[in-house]
Amino acid sequence: MLDLGLSILFSSLIFVVFKLFDTYKIQTLYAIIVNYLVACSVGIILYEKKIALLEIPGKPWFLGTLVLGILFILVFNLMAATSQKSGVSVASVATKMSLVIPVIFGLLVYNEKLGAIKSVGILLALAAVYFASVKEKDIPLKRNIIILPALVFIGSGIIDTSIKYLEETLVPKEEFPLFSAVVFGSAAFTGIIFITIKSLKKQLTPNITTVMGGITLGILNYFSIFYLLRALQHEGLNSASVFTINNVAIVMFSTLLGVVLFKERISIKNWMGITLAIISIFLVAFF
Repeated sequence: MLDLGLSILFSSLIFVVFKLFDTYKIQTLYAIIVNYLVACSVGIILYEKKIALLEIPGKPWFLGTLVLGILFILVFNLMAATSQKSGVSVASVATKMSLVIPVIFGLLVYNEKLGAIKSVGILLALAAVYFASVKEKDIPLKRNIIILPALVFIGSGIIDTSIKYLEETLVPKEEFPLFSAVVFGSAAFTGIIFITIKSLKKQLTPNITTVMGGITLGILNYFSIFYLLRALQHEGLNSASVFTINNVAIVMFSTLLGVVLFKERISIKNWMGITLAIISIFLVAFF
């Protein structure tokens, strides 16, 4: 449970850093690329064994890291587009409700069993994510842009499911740091290609604040994934429990951080969401 708690902590602090990006006028896209470079470097530093670069492409999980790296960049940009066109609440709900996908995958592929109480807990978790994310004045979702939140939902779910599958079948526990590093390295490489193409149309120059923001984000990002992988190894929790607790607790904790650090207002619906989150975590974790 400590590993899961640390993953939740680092993931929630990522939202705080993103909030500060707007305050300090940090160039988000550049910071994201720096973040992936830093996360990759942290993984390499923490890997205890000698790294043979030529052997990495031969690892059974290497192809999966390339796909995950591309997905990280694509889903991030889809989240940004969804936030701009449909509202932050829509993007948040689409991202966190994607926990349904890895849960169903675990039930079908690994024959994981939930039981009646845990099933109720997961349903409450979905309701909790919605109520904790919804704002008093939501931007209406038009039919012609419904494709964006749908793609965020699917993309986020595929990322979580892929991490679970690779951890379960191809990645030895001692290779978690290296695996995480290669995933982030792939995302950084994809981002560099993207920014290079974009800079051909408009020249962009990162500043020192952007670099520092990216470094902070990278450290948090790496450990959020690293400890999630360790939590998935916990014998007392199946993947459905891990992903449910992880996603719901992140929504709950990041909401509370917003209140404490940024004096954000919490509506009655948000408090309902937080209450449901606590109940759902209790049902999933302890029954």
